[in-house]
Amino acid sequence: MYRGAISPERYVQFVRGALWSLTVIVITGAAVRLTGSGLGCSDWPTCEEDQFVATLEHHALIEFGNRLFTGVVTIAVVLAVLGSIRRGPKRRALIWWSWGLVAGVIAQILLGAVLVLTHLDPRFTMGHFILSMVLLWNAAVLIEKAKADIADPAPLWMGAPSDHDRPIRNASRTLFVFGSILLVTGTIVTGSGPHSGSDDELVADRLPFLVRDVTRIHSITAFTVLAVVLVIIRRTHRAEKFALREQAMRLMTLLVAQGAVGYWQYFTGVPVQLVAVHITLASITWIQIVRLAWQAEQVPARDRVLV
Repeated sequence: MYRGAISPERYVQFVRGALWSLTVIVITGAAVRLTGSGLGCSDWPTCEEDQFVATLEHHALIEFGNRLFTGVVTIAVVLAVLGSIRRGPKRRALIWWSWGLVAGVIAQILLGAVLVLTHLDPRFTMGHFILSMVLLWNAAVLIEKAKADIADPAPLWMGAPSDHDRPIRNASRTLFVFGSILLVTGTIVTGSGPHSGSDDELVADRLPFLVRDVTRIHSITAFTVLAVVLVIIRRTHRAEKFALREQAMRLMTLLVAQGAVGYWQYFTGVPVQLVAVHITLASITWIQIVRLAWQAEQVPARDRVLV
């Protein structure tokens, strides 16, 4: 390790900081929408045409506070990039994945501007959230890749799975696909329901779907994801992969909690407090899906098959 290098353990801390800042801004962004503050600042990049800083009106302060937190996210992401460059031993893959965070944050800033200028069009709101989930995926994978040579100093590579790994891998890939679909259907439910983000008469129309119908599709997808997780739990238990089984058990707990909150909010008229909890759990659940799917893809040293 060269002089001034950052240790692998220290770098993982940097990336975790980026991941959690990206998670927090999802929650602050949800707070903007749920408090009707989406047009608290009606212009971009200024809050108003001739005013950069928000007034003391609470909607403007909430929206402006969310914009300011983008600065925290930017710092965290820049640290992840600089850390990947200064890390010892240096790994090119980590540099590329950290730059992916930078690209995603820039895209989020631009999409946020479009969202304001289109008066909170639900299609752009959906895109804003999905892009946030892509960033969480990027950061979660970056953490897993950064941890790889801490536990195993040998270069990490992915070989062909042995017979008892293949079913677990296939199930984890299915989990990732349906987990992604679950996010998309959730955004459609959100875009079709209340909480447009503002009470302003200029706010864009909601999506032309019945909330009841899209909620059913979302629920079916959620039950499918839960079923796949149960399959993974069973297969990891039979294969004696207890660390992976523990990750699957954590995911199952999150999914059950998320489902309970989802039904609770649906049958109580979608109160903002429960929606906020639902969005927070959605972010954490997605991170856990990514972790489980990634870890299931890794081939243990004793099971590696040279290809």
